[in-house]
This record gives sequence, C-alpha cells and structure tokens, in this order.
Amino acid sequence: MADLAHPPETLEGWYCLHQIFAVDRSALGAIGPAQLPAVKERSVAALRDLTAPLPDGGGWSAVFPLIGSRADVMIAHFRPTLEQLAAAQRTVQSLAIADALRPEYTFLSVTEAALYHITAELVRQASARGGEVGDAEFKQQIADRGAAERRSAHVQRRLYPDLPADMPYVCFYPMSKKRDEGQNWYTLPIDERSRLMHAHGLTGRRYAGRILQIISGAIGFDAWEWGVTLFAKEPLEFKKIVTDMRFDEVSAKYAEFGEFYVGKVMEAGEWVSGL
Repeated sequence: MADLAHPPETLEGWYCLHQIFAVDRSALGAIGPAQLPAVKERSVAALRDLTAPLPDGGGWSAVFPLIGSRADVMIAHFRPTLEQLAAAQRTVQSLAIADALRPEYTFLSVTEAALYHITAELVRQASARGGEVGDAEFKQQIADRGAAERRSAHVQRRLYPDLPADMPYVCFYPMSKKRDEGQNWYTLPIDERSRLMHAHGLTGRRYAGRILQIISGAIGFDAWEWGVTLFAKEPLEFKKIVTDMRFDEVSAKYAEFGEFYVGKVMEAGEWVSGL
C-alpha cells in the first residue's frame, strides 16, 4: 500500500502568481479626459518599475494582453518568496488604473520539478533491502539525489525560468489529475505513474526550441493542482503541443483542464496607452 500512496518527491523554485483582469471601460471612462493622461502616466511608471529586470535572480513580472478571452490582460509574477510575490500583487492593486481592472481569475503556485523516476527507483530499492518508504536510508537517498538534480542546468531552468526574449506568445491553463472511480491517478503504483510521466515528457521534448514550458505546483494553494505556462514564437505551436499531449495515455485517462488564456507579451507603457 505504501507504493500506492507515496507521492513523487518534488523540487520547488520560484513562487508564481498569474493575475487575470478584465478592463472595466465604464470605470476607465469615469476618470475623465482631463485626469486620464496623468492616471495613465502614473500607472505606466509603476508597471515599468514592476516589470524591470530584478537583480541577482530575483524573478520577473510581465504584462500579457489576452486574445479571445472574456478577460483582457494577464500580469504574471515569479519571485523567490511568497512575501515578494505579495509585494508585486500590492503594486498592481495600487495602480492608478486599479479601479478599472476587474479581477477575473488568479492562480497561485510554485515552479516544480517532480522526481517520479527517482522516487520509483528508491521505492523499489527500499522494498528490495527490506526497508520502508520514508525510513532514514530512503530519506537520505532522496535528499542526495534531489540535491544532484537541483544542480543540473535543466532543472535550474525549470525552477528559475527566464522570460524568453524570442518567444512573445503565452498560453496559460490550470489542470488537475482525476480521482474518479476507475480513473484515480492517486491510487496508481509509483512505477506506473513514473512510466506515464516519462512518456508524457518525451512528447514535450519534441517541441524543444519551439515551446518553453513552465510547470508550477498548486496543491494546497489553489483548487487546481498545477499550472502550465507555455511560451512560443508562433501561437499555432500551442494547439500542436496540447493536441499531441492529450493523446498521451496520462492525459487521455487522467487529466482535467481549466480555462485557457492566450496572449502576447507587451511593454507596460504600450499596453496602458492603448486602454
């Protein structure tokens, strides 16, 4: 039963917050033509400060006007601590145009690398030596293997992703794994979950150089369990990768998806000026 219940070990990086707003045109119009230029100017200054590069790997924020959504804009933040994320949130709340931004959705999570393969391997080793999952030797091996993974360049990019300069299009969506009778992800043996996720990862690797994928864990933070943020040079790539991945066994049997938000990064001043 330990095999069934034991979750994969995970590595975490930056906290992230996706804020999605609709622009209230009536509230914007109520500001008045005489005051509006000054309101926009103050908002541009605050947003430019917020989206300026942060020193020493301090994360980033970006503005993404949305296309084809009931909302108008997504502002995404990535920060080392939850408190720094809260400060970014307060900056948005205090914008001079804040009364014209109606919150439609928010998603709080943390960048994540799940160690399915390593966990499955160490579970098998614990059984072979007559030990138990979670005993002292298991914990030490997990700590050592996890530390080695964290040092790898690949995992560093997953946990502390840059805002890609050459991939201006963004697609964000939340998702969860099913817990239905006969389709319960959380009762599968760890070896089976590892196999399914490995195959899923191979599909994603076919899009290397065309898609940058950020996976963030939200269990304990949101009703949905993960957030997926995709960046691409061409928006059609979103359709292609999501279609391919939905035909993977892990998605076909066990995945549930929330709403999709698609947009394009824009400099703060350009976005505010267009309101």
